[in-house]
Amino acid sequence: MEVFFSRFAGNIISVLCFTRVKILIAMILHTNYYTLVTIGVMLFFTFLHFIPVNLWVTALFSGVRVGLFELVFMRIRKVPPRVIVESLITATKAGLNVSTSEIETHYLAGGNVPSVIRALISADKANIKLTFKQATAIDLAGRDVFEAVQISVNPKVINTPSVAAVAADGIQLITKARVTVRANIQQLVGGAGEDTILARVGEGIVTSIGSATTHKQVLANPDQISRLVIERGLDAGTAFEILSIDIADVDVAENIGAKLQIDQANADLRVAEAKAEERRAMAVAVEQEMKAKSQEAKAQVILAEAEVPKAMASALQKGHVGVMDYYRMQNMKADTDMRAAISGEGANNQDTRQDIKS
Repeated sequence: MEVFFSRFAGNIISVLCFTRVKILIAMILHTNYYTLVTIGVMLFFTFLHFIPVNLWVTALFSGVRVGLFELVFMRIRKVPPRVIVESLITATKAGLNVSTSEIETHYLAGGNVPSVIRALISADKANIKLTFKQATAIDLAGRDVFEAVQISVNPKVINTPSVAAVAADGIQLITKARVTVRANIQQLVGGAGEDTILARVGEGIVTSIGSATTHKQVLANPDQISRLVIERGLDAGTAFEILSIDIADVDVAENIGAKLQIDQANADLRVAEAKAEERRAMAVAVEQEMKAKSQEAKAQVILAEAEVPKAMASALQKGHVGVMDYYRMQNMKADTDMRAAISGEGANNQDTRQDIKS
């Protein structure tokens, strides 16, 4: 019974498959010829897009072992197979031992694969020790690894901006220098850049000129600046190695020392004038105070003289002074007033008395 049902099911499946095949053949026969060609071409290019046979053939004839399915998997991982294969062919032809997975990993990390390969080839030809790991680390750090290798082979000249410094005699000198540097491959990751080199060289120039006794000494021996700056080891912790520092130009500027002395003298003059004005004001104040005290003393004398008639009247009433004594005193007083009037002091005393009375 089971055999019967299995044979029956098989016959039914065969009939259904045969029916589908006939329907497909009928559709193909009734389809337009140009439509079939168009569909075939589209399928062909789609096949070439996902399965880059041409790249596989190129790699095969170049001596690079890359599997066809490996190229398909690159396409699936959204990695351009052409960039990987061409870089791998270039590295292989140059005698570098680099695997496909390493190049693909660096591309997925956001690196510039062609630049790394070119840098490795240049370093190998120039006998510079540079591994693939170091090159990828430099590239991922944001530096151009190929340019760094070129600077290692052909040193770079950096022109410093104008550096102003003052010698011990107060003369200002404006200096320009040319710094010849070579890239330090071992310090490219984490090392300081050109700005640090320029800042340190400028600091060294200022220190060298400032330690000179006179500006004539600097003008006579400009190489002394270069020697002192190089001895300071300014390339420590940077991505470059300083080969030489050449002084391009030295110009004499202002006499800063004399200018500072003039400014100091003007400041001292203003301080002295302020102190003199203060002393003059104090003297005027003391003079006015003494005049006030003099007027006060004269007023007290006049007030005391005003009490004399009262005392005289009291003495006459009590009989202590006679009439003749009184007339004799009046004559003496008249004589004194006359002498004062002749000398000019009487008018001042009279004005003072009137002021006191008022």
